[in-house]
Order: sequence, then structure tokens, then C-alpha cells
Amino acid sequence: MKKTALNAMHREMGAKMVEFVGFDMPVQFEGINIEHETVRERLGVFDVSHMGEFWVEGPKAFELVQKVTSNDVAVLHDGKVQYSCYPNGQGGIVDDLLVYRFNAEKYFLVVNASNIDKDFAHVSKHNTMGAKLTNVSDDFSQLAVQGPLALKAMQSLTETPITDMEYYTFKVIEFAGVKDIIFSTTGYTGSGGCEIYMKNKDAVHLYKAVLKAGEAYGIKPIGLGARDTLRLESGFNLYGNDIDDTTSPISAGLGWITKFVEGNNFIDRPLFESQRDQGVEYRLKGFVMEDRAIPRHHYEVVDAEGKVVGHVTSGTMSPMLKKGIGMAYVTKPYWKEGAEIYIPIRGKSAKAVITKTPFYKG
Repeated sequence: MKKTALNAMHREMGAKMVEFVGFDMPVQFEGINIEHETVRERLGVFDVSHMGEFWVEGPKAFELVQKVTSNDVAVLHDGKVQYSCYPNGQGGIVDDLLVYRFNAEKYFLVVNASNIDKDFAHVSKHNTMGAKLTNVSDDFSQLAVQGPLALKAMQSLTETPITDMEYYTFKVIEFAGVKDIIFSTTGYTGSGGCEIYMKNKDAVHLYKAVLKAGEAYGIKPIGLGARDTLRLESGFNLYGNDIDDTTSPISAGLGWITKFVEGNNFIDRPLFESQRDQGVEYRLKGFVMEDRAIPRHHYEVVDAEGKVVGHVTSGTMSPMLKKGIGMAYVTKPYWKEGAEIYIPIRGKSAKAVITKTPFYKG
């Protein structure tokens, strides 16, 4: 198993460790619910150093990123971040990712830990224009400091103004005495905050500095368990559950990152355009349980007569709503908000209602 630069610290802090996509990672420290509530109400820090990072550089950098991602890279300016996905050439998704524009000839791509090798092979395969592509995933550590008090707490560690940064922007700053830190107002929780990229050698120093700076605000270390409940409450897709190599962004509700504009000739554009125009059989929708039950990945979705109309991709008990919530691919009659569906759980059909996401705003 791989270990992040903070592995020893996690163990010293009493984290419950689990294997996650080949990494030894903390799933929880105090408990998922208390960690979840800490992020929603104050701030928490996650070690997300398992994520992957690629540099794309040179005169052909833009051309390559525009080709392999579904969003429109042309709208980015220096210091702007964009959520996107890699179409796989067969109507599915290789991965979802973040695109950071440093300048017209320099982009930073952040990908899921489970897909690093697959993603790099995919982008390399399509690099027929000769951009400089470098996998630096083993060189970087990453902290996600998330919650409504995150930026206020982190301001004490830098002289660069960060509290007024717009959502999905970044700066290269000196942070806690370390230069050339990538500081971005991104995250996977729906509660605001930042993500901080650093070299591995600086990870322990910065983790300690973040915890110290957040003390007065009630910061806690947060594990992967709360990361999953937070992202689901906010309606964010998880690769491997809600999207994968068999799902299209149109079906997955990601039409907003699939831009059919002039000059954006990304992989699978004609297919996704036809799906947009002609429709798809299934769409990913959020739902809230009306009966007391917890939906889980792979559970069937049925109608009132018991006919299968879809399947659950993600599900949990919402720590904030105190109800079961989930996402599922369902057929067209059940796309409308308020539509009633049923989830068979241990021999009984538990009632649920289709709901817009995010499930929780706060």
C-alpha cells in the first residue's frame, strides 16, 4: 500500500486507517457524523494527497486539454479553475477532473487517485500534437481545508489576501513560510474553503501549521468517511459510483460541463450532442427517503408495482437532514422533482421522492 507524507501523523492522532485505492488512508478520527458537522459549521482539514496531478505545457498545451476534456478551456483565464471530464471515445467517462490555467501554455490537471495511471495513458494517447505532459502525482501532497471558517482561519498563514478569492480560482503564494504553494478555492464538500498543493517534503510542516491556525476556530482532522457524506449531501458525483466508463455526462447531469461551442471539438462531441438533442434512457437524479431506510450503491429502484426503473449509485444517512439520501439512474417518467420511487431493502420497498440537489445548503 502507498502512504501519503502524513501517514505517520494520522496514526499518531489515532485515526482509523483503511485501504483506499491502494493508499493507507484515514477513514475517520473522532467519528463520521461529528467530523461532517464540523465541516458544515466550522472547518476541517482532509489529507487528499492521494489525488493525481499532471502538468500540460508548451505551445500545444491548450490544444491537448481542449481535445481531451468536455468543458470549454477557452473561457479560462490565468488563475481560474474549471471542473470537467475526460470522454473515453465510446460514450463514457474516463474520469472527472479539475483544470487549472497558469497561463496560455501551462495547465495543471487534478485527477482521482483511482484513475491516475488510466488518465495519464488516456491523455498521452491523444497527445498527437506534441504537448509536454508530465505526471507529478508522486511529487505533490494536498490538503483540503473545508468549511465556512476555512479561508478566515488560513489568512493568518499568508500575507496574500485570500478571504475574498472567488470560487474556483487559485493563486501561487507563500503559505506558512513555504513558497510556491498552489492555493485554490475549490473543494468537494459544498461548504466552501480551499485546497492547498505542496511538495511532499513540506506536507508535515503545513499540516501542523493548518491545524495550529485553525485551533481558535474549532478545526478538526477529517477522514474519508465524512468526505463521502459531505459530497453526497452536496450532490457531487463520485467516480466509480455515479459516473464511470459506461455513463455519459449527459445522462449523469453533467451537461453543464459539456460545452458544444464553436472550436471545442472534444472527444465524443457528436455522440453527446445527439444525446442532448434526442434524449437518453436514464438520468442521474437525487432522491430523499420518506421511509426510514438507508439506500446503498447497487440497490434497485422500482415503481409502485415493483417494476425495476433504475439503480442506486450512491446512498447514505444524511448527518444534517437525518434522512436517507441518494442518487440513482432512473427512466424518464421518474426524472421530475417529486416523483415517487421505491428502494427494495431487505424484502421491503422503502418509499423515496426524487429531489433536486444539493440536498443540503449551508
